[in-house]
Amino acid sequence: MAAGDGTYRFEVSSSVAAPPAAVWQRVSTMAGINDELWPLVRMTHPRGADRLDPDLVPIGRRAFRSWLLLFGVLPFDWDDITLARVEPGRGFLETSTMLTQRRWDHERRLEPLPNGCRVVDRVRFEPRLALAGPLLARVFRLVFRYRHRRLARAFGAA
Repeated sequence: MAAGDGTYRFEVSSSVAAPPAAVWQRVSTMAGINDELWPLVRMTHPRGADRLDPDLVPIGRRAFRSWLLLFGVLPFDWDDITLARVEPGRGFLETSTMLTQRRWDHERRLEPLPNGCRVVDRVRFEPRLALAGPLLARVFRLVFRYRHRRLARAFGAA
């Protein structure tokens, strides 16, 4: 988990019973992302920035600031959403900064399977407060496992 250079990494994957295109229709929207996080967290977004679409979201530069709201109401962090790559139907790579994270890299891949697809999340982060790293690593990993359970509930497990 800890890389020795102040960064932490982990991967969470699961298989769902839907093809990548159907899963992308959900996971590439702010509504879908917020559904994965609900009721723990809700992410804000400006009007018109409700979909990870390369025609709508600038690649390689900050798209917008998203406030992270604990239980949907209490602001506790922000994420300067910056997408390095968006491949509709296949995945994305977010390389952002946050109030609590000097660096936040989140790659989501959708890999086709005979009976659905595998959703793979790879996260690398560097906390601004080094002492918080081990705790944040546990919390983030639990949140991503929760997100995958929400996806399995929506699509069924493959």
